[in-house]
Amino acid sequence: MNTIIFGFAYLLSGVLFILALKGLSSPVSARKGNTYGMIGMTIAVVTTLLIHGSGLDLSRYTNLIIAVAIGGTIGSILARKISMTALPQLVAAFHSLVGLAAVFVAIGAYKNPEAFFAGGIISTGSMIEMSLGLAIGAITFSGSVVAFAKLQGLVSGNPLVFKGQHLINLVIFLAILVLIYMAAMDIKTEQYFWAIVGLSFLIGFLVVLPIGGADMPVVVSMLNSYSGWAACGIGFTLQNTALIITGALVGSSGAILSYIMCKGMNRSIVSVLLGGFGGDAADPAMASGSAQQGTVKRGSADDASFIMSNAQKVIIVPGYGMAVAQAQHALREMCDILKEKGVEVRYAIHPVAGRMPGHMNVLLAEANVPYDEVFELEAINHEFATADVAFVIGANDVTNPLAKTDPTSPIYGMPILDVEKAATTLFIKRSLATGYAGVDNDLFFRDKTMMLLGDAKKMTEEIVQALNLN
Repeated sequence: MNTIIFGFAYLLSGVLFILALKGLSSPVSARKGNTYGMIGMTIAVVTTLLIHGSGLDLSRYTNLIIAVAIGGTIGSILARKISMTALPQLVAAFHSLVGLAAVFVAIGAYKNPEAFFAGGIISTGSMIEMSLGLAIGAITFSGSVVAFAKLQGLVSGNPLVFKGQHLINLVIFLAILVLIYMAAMDIKTEQYFWAIVGLSFLIGFLVVLPIGGADMPVVVSMLNSYSGWAACGIGFTLQNTALIITGALVGSSGAILSYIMCKGMNRSIVSVLLGGFGGDAADPAMASGSAQQGTVKRGSADDASFIMSNAQKVIIVPGYGMAVAQAQHALREMCDILKEKGVEVRYAIHPVAGRMPGHMNVLLAEANVPYDEVFELEAINHEFATADVAFVIGANDVTNPLAKTDPTSPIYGMPILDVEKAATTLFIKRSLATGYAGVDNDLFFRDKTMMLLGDAKKMTEEIVQALNLN
């Protein structure tokens, strides 16, 4: 009877996880999705404790409670103190912990099989499952560490490319598969197991180091998928249905999101894995080179205020510069004033704006921007031709017309927001430096573009002041 109840509880948690993913697919239902996920995880944890213990005697779980308290405290502090601009780094760091946890569970199961397997015997099938979870977890950990370092600026965002890297990666990958087979055939030979650990950590570094900063949104999504598959593999080792379901959901949804991100960048998963494009966004030397391309029309907050006050339709295009300056609240205030003046305001979100999927949506939601005013690229791109003003705040690569006109450009073919079709483009940016892809933006030098050079938050606040005076 208990087996049936426990199975039903795990099934219920799985359904709640699916509802959580569905809810998180839209900003409108994201809070509800989070709630479903938390309820599902609570049910899964309590069920697992009941299966492996006698009731809920807390004295039996002293070490577990201490570990949860420490981890929960650290997580709560980080979640409250982390800035929105650092969310991509935080996500990469969390992915690394998931991968490392999978590695530790596999090591524990291998060194102490009596605690994991019936009769203390690791079967061939269990060894294969455990080794796969181990390998994917190790790759997730080391790859996430590199992604964190690139996003945090601890290492260069430029691709680290060296001769013969693809061949080396292929040889290491095939060696891991051979070692998994050998470990399954000869479980007692520890050298095979530890060789899998070492090579998996190594290939994680080698796979992500050649990926440039421009591809970081895809990398974060890809590592999310890896962490799910690692958890799924270890779920088989632990014979835990909830972990298998959860891992499979995270792995598959992460893979789908990676595909969507690659489509948004006109990239393939294979090309991202084998080497990216793009360099550091913060190279001041780029600015001077950009200025030589043509004449830039510079404007002020008063100019922007006058133009938008007399517009009928304004489309806002947020980017990473808005996140860095924390300008989303000032932006919402500006848009509220425009709406009071009878101006139609909408927000256009590119799928790879920022440094991670959904980065701009989170920032706008934090500023209480109405969900019905926020549109993805496919839904709003045709409206730029009817807009009086396209107000670009901190975005760059996702608005670059060269993606459509220059076959030699690294971003050629990437779908962009057609801001150049608006009657006027107001562009807030600190300088004329290139974006994260390291490509000059031809839009800066168009006749219909007015550059508002300066800090995004300060410039937007000045526009708000000017609008209040009109």
